[in-house]
Formats: sequence, structure tokens, C-alpha cells
Amino acid sequence: MSRPLIGITAYFEAARWSDWVREAVLSPPSYAKAVDRAGGAPVVLPPLGLHAIDDYVRGLRGVVLAGGVEVDASAYNGERDDRVPESQPHRDRFELALARAAVKADVPILAIARGMHVLNVAQGGTLIPWLPEVLGNHRHAEPGTPHTLQISVSSKLGKAVGDRVEVVAPHHQSVRRLGNGLLAVAWADDQIVEGVEVQGHRFGVGVQWHPERDVEDRLFDAFMEAAR
Repeated sequence: MSRPLIGITAYFEAARWSDWVREAVLSPPSYAKAVDRAGGAPVVLPPLGLHAIDDYVRGLRGVVLAGGVEVDASAYNGERDDRVPESQPHRDRFELALARAAVKADVPILAIARGMHVLNVAQGGTLIPWLPEVLGNHRHAEPGTPHTLQISVSSKLGKAVGDRVEVVAPHHQSVRRLGNGLLAVAWADDQIVEGVEVQGHRFGVGVQWHPERDVEDRLFDAFMEAAR
């Protein structure tokens, strides 16, 4: 049986090889490896113009909206916070359009970290631009600190990973207002949303953590089952 083609969003970044430094299309290998382990064929998608979006949606069996730099506040009519790292508007434009097209076409989506924010904004939602200021602490931004999430057992996410999961998910931004057709399905103990789903979609799941880093992750298996 042929493997389903799974698109993975990527960066344009300066990269060095030998004596050369050039702009390159970059994607952490953990995403491609997770897709491969789950039985898919990974395809890295460069964030070029929007002309290929419809072709991607027709040709791919699933889309991974990968993690990365924060979404620019202008994408949801917010005010930029100077503490937020410089955004990548070309990547925002490409991924927002890809997310909208994949939702409309019922193409399975696994949106990870930044990808969950992209999915939320693509559906008309907004973000908290600097979460530590809202909470009065940096607990969600601390790297390497695990915390336990409560997950809706009736959700696709809950059916894949269970009703409780311990994750490491450092982030400075978070969902503020949910986008149209999205449901919150996972929460930290302070009620910060760390998982969302697209209602009525074959598989439209966003998570704040990085399941691609787990060599035995059940979420990628569930995503791939939907893609088949």
C-alpha cells in the first residue's frame, strides 16, 4: 500500500554548508521522522507565494503545521509586543492560507505549537501576544519544565492520547479567542488552552506541545490513520 503524502511547513533561513552561507528551506528532521514512523511520506513545503496552495491541498493527504517563531500580531489585528521575536510575514501568509484551504477541503491537519496558533488565527481567532504578562509568571515559558494537561475524552485528541498527558511545551503566546468552528479540547491547570480541534473535520487537531519529539507518539498514528 502506498504511503500518504504529508506536507510539512518550513522556514526560509540562512544556512551554512562547506564555505557557503545561503538562504535555505529548513525543517527540523523530527517532523519528517515522525511522519515516516507513522507510515507517511513527508514532503517539506517552502513558504513561497500562495499560487500553489490549491495544488498542495489536492495532492496531499495531510498537512503538518510545524512549530516556529510566533505569529505576527497583525494577522489577527492585534498590537505587536516588543518582547516577541521578529516574525516571518511570508511564512504567516503562506501557512494561514494553507490552513484555511486544508480546513475547507477536509484535509487532515496536525498543527503543532506555532501551528496551533496559525490554525486558530486562520479561523478568525486571536492570540495572547505575551502570556507571562497576563499570568504574572513565566511558568509556561520555562524550557524543560513538564506539566500535566486535562484532555476531553470525547475529542479526537483524547481518543488518541488519553484524558491526561504530561508534556513539555514552553511558549510565550497562547490562544485568546477561539477561531470559528474550533473547540478547546486540552487545558493546563490554569485553564490555558493547549489543544484545539476543528468541529466536524475529518482530523483537524492543534496542540501546544511537540509530539514529533516522542518516538512512540500516538497522535501522529491517529493523524496518519485519518490521512489514509
